Amino acid sequence: MKFPAPLTALAFLATLGAGGVLAQPGTAPVRAGPVAAAQPSGANLNISPKRVTFDRAHRSATVFVFNQGSAPGTFDISLVDRVMLPDGQILPMADVQAKPEAKAIAERVQSAQGILQISPRRVTLNPGQGQTVRLRVIGAPSDPGVVELRSHLTIATLPPRETGTTAEAAAANRPPNQLSFQISALLGLSIPAIVRLNDPDIRARLENARVTFESLNGPNSPPTPTLNLDLVRLGANSLFGNFEIRSAGQPRSPVLGLSRGVGVYTEIDRRAIRIPLTRAPAQGEHLEVTFTDDDTSPGKVLAKLTL
Repeated sequence: MKFPAPLTALAFLATLGAGGVLAQPGTAPVRAGPVAAAQPSGANLNISPKRVTFDRAHRSATVFVFNQGSAPGTFDISLVDRVMLPDGQILPMADVQAKPEAKAIAERVQSAQGILQISPRRVTLNPGQGQTVRLRVIGAPSDPGVVELRSHLTIATLPPRETGTTAEAAAANRPPNQLSFQISALLGLSIPAIVRLNDPDIRARLENARVTFESLNGPNSPPTPTLNLDLVRLGANSLFGNFEIRSAGQPRSPVLGLSRGVGVYTEIDRRAIRIPLTRAPAQGEHLEVTFTDDDTSPGKVLAKLTL
């Protein structure tokens, strides 16, 4: 008799929101740059690009999944609805709906699952082997007032078949009158797949900027100067961009703080941002904070402030 496979815990290592340069005609705008997640089994999952965006002119896209590890791996490929919270966390829809204080945010998510088709749905990759995953927009939302939909393309490992155990092996290795469990951590990656139905409306503002000193690496770590501020989404569409902090009036001075691939999805209007600084501001020194687009107009300044 064969017992079921052991209990598993799925850890999503990356849910990324950066990208937005045009690809070949007829394909969705994508941002190059792979993202990798090491697997305990020896498989090492790499996925590129970090985000796919569809619009009226780009109705299909491809994502490349590559096993650069030392062992084969089997991966499930699916679309999952996930929710961004004001502190930047991105959680599965079911988890957020169970939180009364965040349920209203989850209700604002416009899922793209009904109009996106993906193929294949499962792959087994040997070391050094890759697979192209195709995504295609196959319909339109029933509500004509919707301007953007989103789901997350999720690549998740499946447990190896040998992770199960027989009744005889379980009895031989378990002390009498004790119940034992084996937990295998299954890792995966998730990238946003965004469908925009109108010309994008991308606008932002920065608010409530202040420098604090925080122990970022644990309660006993030395305090690190940290810039705290709110990134406010003013337009109808999601925001994706990069932060850069310098000494005000010195555009060629060293960067004091940097944060790339920062997103604000449409279910929230603002997101709290924390950026560690390389040093504390000097007495009387002013800092210039710039947020530039990494989406429809890469490099365009969307918001700036001086403090």
